[in-house]
Amino acid sequence: MSEQRVDVVVFDIGGVLLDWSPDYLYGELIPDAAQREHFLANVATSEWNRQQDAGRSWSEAVAELSSLHPEHAEWIEAYDKGWLKMVNGVFEDTAELVTEIRELGIPNYALTNFSHEKWEIAKEAFPILTGFDGEVVSGVELTTKPEEKIYRILLDRFDLDPARTFYTDDVQTNVDGARAVGIDAELFTDAPTLRHHLRARGLPLTA
Repeated sequence: MSEQRVDVVVFDIGGVLLDWSPDYLYGELIPDAAQREHFLANVATSEWNRQQDAGRSWSEAVAELSSLHPEHAEWIEAYDKGWLKMVNGVFEDTAELVTEIRELGIPNYALTNFSHEKWEIAKEAFPILTGFDGEVVSGVELTTKPEEKIYRILLDRFDLDPARTFYTDDVQTNVDGARAVGIDAELFTDAPTLRHHLRARGLPLTA
């Protein structure tokens, strides 16, 4: 194995460690695929959800959107009240990798776009989220990836050397944001590929 080139591993959460999608909830609530797609594309949009990731409260978000779309108020409220049903569990192969990293004593952190309210719910439901050496959550910091500020918070708060910090995210623009501040980052596609990236940087993980 090559000389170790990174000392720290930082994980995105949704799409990397948690299998999250609104379709898991709304597939039950709105069985008609076209109707469901229209609701998620035009009413409870990803940009609307992103504002909660940036710190807006869910009570405010639901009230505002319901006033604009009163005919969909029940479905809008479900995005908040039924949020946990959007998580289809943990990606077990990623969780195994996280556990191995921790057993090796390698510092590991979470850097995630996540509502501060839902982050606490997720940590209670999925204990692996409580084991990080530190966390930077957009809804707490009031800034989201790929804005430079959130990466700077990670580096400064935990005194990390960006060149020796590895980050993975399933969104390319977030990877690009990390690279822009000097962090060694790769797009997450699956756990075996991530394991390969980390081994290539000299971390003593099993093949």
